[in-house]
Amino acid sequence: MKKTLLFLFIATALTLAACNSSVQPQTIATLAPVPDEYAGKTNPLGTDAVSAGAAVFKTNCEVCHGPQGHGDGPAGTSLDPAPKNLPELTKVATDDYLFWRISTGKDGTAMVAWKGILTDEQIWQIISYIHALE
Repeated sequence: MKKTLLFLFIATALTLAACNSSVQPQTIATLAPVPDEYAGKTNPLGTDAVSAGAAVFKTNCEVCHGPQGHGDGPAGTSLDPAPKNLPELTKVATDDYLFWRISTGKDGTAMVAWKGILTDEQIWQIISYIHALE
């Protein structure tokens, strides 16, 4: 089931990439408020989770966000709106915001909801890795 969903996501992203190749990079705007269900969550994992997060990120996020999270992955370069530049986003986003967005996705973008596909621990591992990006 997870592999099927991942395949569908990648196929959709690649299809969208083929449709639009002139998207300008997105700047980080004012972030939406974190819903109460996610507000105040903090990463329970330490820096030792970065390497596990790198592996989960490579498998699930890199195709759109790119290897360094700059939104320049092979599928992400043509998405409209473009995927967020994650090192820039982490300058203004809190852990609860990141956990919320990864878990539920974002309407109007190609960012899918990973809750139910990834475990909470895997999402926190990704967040640990995102914080280590430059």
